[in-house]
Parts: sequence; structure tokens; C-alpha cells
Amino acid sequence: MKTLTPVTLGFAFAACLVLGAPAANAQTSETSSENPSATNNLLQLESCHLRGLSEQVECGFLTVPENHAAPDGKQIDLHIVRLPAVSSGAASDPLFFLAGGPGQAATELASMIDHIFQDVRQRRDIVLIDQRGTGKSGALQCEVSAIDELLVPDDQVDLSATMAECAEDFDVDFQQYNTVNAILDFEMVRKALGYQKINLYGGSYGTRAALVWMREAPEALRSVVLDGVAPTQVVVGPFGTYSQRAFDLMVSDCNNEPECVESFGAIDEKYYALRERLQASPEQLVMQDPRSDETRELLMTAKRLAGILRTALYSPRTRQLIPIVISEANNGNWRPLAGLMGAFDADSPLYVGLLVSVLCQEDMPRADDALLARDGDNRFIGGSVGDDFVSMCAGWPVEPLPDNSHAAPVVSDIPSLLLSGEQDPVTPPEWAEIAAETLSNSQHLVAEFGGHTIMSHTCANRLIAQFLEDPSKTVDDSCLARTRMLPFLRNVNAAGM
Repeated sequence: MKTLTPVTLGFAFAACLVLGAPAANAQTSETSSENPSATNNLLQLESCHLRGLSEQVECGFLTVPENHAAPDGKQIDLHIVRLPAVSSGAASDPLFFLAGGPGQAATELASMIDHIFQDVRQRRDIVLIDQRGTGKSGALQCEVSAIDELLVPDDQVDLSATMAECAEDFDVDFQQYNTVNAILDFEMVRKALGYQKINLYGGSYGTRAALVWMREAPEALRSVVLDGVAPTQVVVGPFGTYSQRAFDLMVSDCNNEPECVESFGAIDEKYYALRERLQASPEQLVMQDPRSDETRELLMTAKRLAGILRTALYSPRTRQLIPIVISEANNGNWRPLAGLMGAFDADSPLYVGLLVSVLCQEDMPRADDALLARDGDNRFIGGSVGDDFVSMCAGWPVEPLPDNSHAAPVVSDIPSLLLSGEQDPVTPPEWAEIAAETLSNSQHLVAEFGGHTIMSHTCANRLIAQFLEDPSKTVDDSCLARTRMLPFLRNVNAAGM
């Protein structure tokens, strides 16, 4: 048996609405590695250690019903970590961090969050909750028979069967693993910790969760930050159109950089020629795993190549490598691509069972043939991302939500800060504008050279701290204008970095 990774699932959906930084796969100390008993009206947190943090923080579990309509039925233990405020005069309203995905575990990002939000933490607790189905909250991670999907053509990878096999490993009601139930869980945590008012940061899919919280329990919220906005009314999953948009922006930036043009020429033409070559005849490769240095075999297809490059578009740090990767691969040198892929056996930052439980109930049922056709009408990746989700949902035992009320726009006057990256391949700035139409007390800031979830690689983390101090004030975003585009790597000796 093996755990599904982005590699084994063919790359196309490898990064959904995940935050713009890798999960740390944090492990807690003995004080929180087993689920202690908990009650629904009192949450006792204990000192614990997390990987990547030198100090002790607080960990615990809260028991919640799997089905909130049947509170005496099956229960789930939610894993919670609190990063206590540094100041002794801490504010009473903490920041609750909502992770991306759907399927990221918030507590596994603790080290990154502590670093990025160090200004926020001076005066506020930061609370992380593993959403049901992730991390230590009843993880829905898929383990399937070890068929090496990397050695077979794309049309021989049966994602429906893979997901059906995965579902057999769990004795849960997948229908209960949706966004509304996650928010009901989080509200129970808020009350159990004794907080009257809280602030939210949602990144990527976490923005969807935050918007649902704004609709389900607005009285609990003081302010909300939405970074990489996924409004309730848009369909998450088919990302071909936005991937093409981000690729075209990357090509334009390369064309406007004389050194990039001198080094690589027309990089889009090279990519499309390589894609056509692989569509006609996939290439059998022998590659070195960049982490273990073990030799790995891989059948490189056009779909797999596009999936790797699409994932690289999420972050400016990997985006700047794309031209040299394309150019070298076009010349038959695949080693730079191996470095971009990462380790073949790396753990996925997503808990796939939760990912499909949410998307196959809430989003993909709204992806009709016309939407999928429009999304697939592009040269960069085609419709492979949406098609893969259709296949995965066909094998996962959930039904679409009974009506589309969950997809209605969220109407709110809660102070809200919306953040977007112009280069983002999955949550473009236009999505934030859609959300802002019904958020009457919102500000929308766009980082011209930002990717997905800009708090991770721009000054947006400082802007968030500024906003939380007084959400009624207009945020001074002048630092975003001082952010510069990262230059493209021009050769394997790191020229241009």
C-alpha cells in the first residue's frame, strides 16, 4: 500500500486551492499525539512542541458530532493548536487561520504561520484547527494498491477506480465532510475556547470557508482577511482558463526581459512544440529523485508536463524557473524539470479524501458540459484538471448538495480585506472582485508580482497586521507597489537569480 501523492495522481490536480507554501508535516509532542477525552463545552489545551517551533505552544482536541443534525451519533476529535500571543497585554480577539485545499491541515503549517504572522502574534493568539478529514482530525488520506501510474499512458490511469478503492478504507459518512459542517465545528472550538469575537484569515480554499463562516455565524466575527479569494458562487476545480492566463503573463514577462529572450527565445513556442511532441509520442525518462538521488522511471506525457508547470506558476520562486525548464526539456535535458517536480515520494500537502468530499458535493456538480468545454479551450493544459475531477468524483461516494443555496453570494458588512496576486493561476483578482460586490465593507488589494496567497511572499503579512489593529481604516498598501518581479533563471549555474 502507498499514500497517494501529487505525482501518482498525474499532476493535473496536484495543487488545488492550497496555500502558497509547502506543508511542514508538523508532528506534535507526546502531550498531543493521542486524542485525550474532551467535552463539547470545555477545551483543555496542554503544552506541546511542534516541529519547526523552538518554543512550547498549546495543543488539544475537541469532540464534535460527525453529523451535526445527530449530535449523539458518531463523533470526531478535532485537533487544535494555539500559538499564544507574545504580549502580556494581548487582545481578546484572536486570529483563526483557515487552511487551503480543501484538504490542507492547518496545524501542519504552524511553523510557517508563526514566521509570517509574527507581527500579528505580538498581540493576538493564533488558533489553528485541522479541518475534519485532515491532519489529526480523522485524516482522510488515500492509500491504494501500489500501481506505478507514472509508467503508463494517461488514458490507462483510472482515477474513478482509484478513488473508489480509497473510499473502501474508511468507515465514515463522507457526506458530512463539507464546508458548512467544518464551520459548525470551528464555531464549537471558538465557544469552547471562550472567545466572544474573532478575526479570520482564510487562504485559498480557506477564503471559501471564511465566507461560509460570514454567512453561518456572522455575530462571531470582528474582521476577515481573504487571500486568494474563491467566492461561493464560482466553481472550484476546472482551472484551465486561469492556468493559461498565468502562463501567458509569465511568457509576457519573459518577452519583456531582454536577458530572458536572449537566453530562451520564444518560450511559448518552445512549450507548445514540446507539448505537441509529447501528445504524439510520450517519452520514457530515467530521472534522479532530487531528494533521495534514487533513479526513477517516468513516462512523460503532455498532461504531466503541463501539470508540473501549472503547479510551478503558484509561486514567484518556482515561476522564475519555468523558461529554463521548458527550454532544456525541449532540448532533451529533463534534469531541471526533475528539480521542479520535487521528490517522487513526497507526502501530499492535501488529504485527498477531504478534497474530493468537499468538491464533489459543492463544486463539480455545478460544472456542466458548457463550463468544462470553455475551461478546456486553451493550449496550455486543456481541460485535464476539470476532467480529472470529474473522474475522481465518479468514484467517490457522495451526492451533490440538494440545492445550490451554498453557492449563493455571501452578503456581509463585516470589515474585510481581500488580497490577490496578479500572477495567480487559480484564484485570479477577478474572483475577489466578484466576492467584493456583496461585501459592502471590503478593501481589495492586488500585488502585481504576487502569485497564489500573497501573504507568503509579499509584504501582505504586514498589511494584515495593520488591518487587524483597526479594520475600519483604509490599509496603506504602498509596499505592494515596491515589490519587484523575480528575474528568470537563465542557466543551470543560477545566472539571473
